[in-house]
Amino acid sequence: MPEYLFFKKGKQTVVLERSDTDLASRLTDQGYKKQFEEVSATDENHALARFADIRREKRIDQHNFIAGAGAMPLIGVLTAAAVFFCAKNSQT
Repeated sequence: MPEYLFFKKGKQTVVLERSDTDLASRLTDQGYKKQFEEVSATDENHALARFADIRREKRIDQHNFIAGAGAMPLIGVLTAAAVFFCAKNSQT
């Protein structure tokens, strides 16, 4: 199965086989940025679909991380309050 690289310029994404170094250098000269992701796929359409899946999963992971980072301080405050009230009730 061939390996594919991705180049992006604005909203346009170009898929090409890893072995096509001439086109890769031309795309770079035209201002395209090589993307970090590289995939193995049966053809360019499957490679582009996998690239979209990877990017979607990355956005979901970032959203979940931010949501967790926001919830953790709240959980800490609620836990501290519960411990405080339980300790206060056990002293009386």
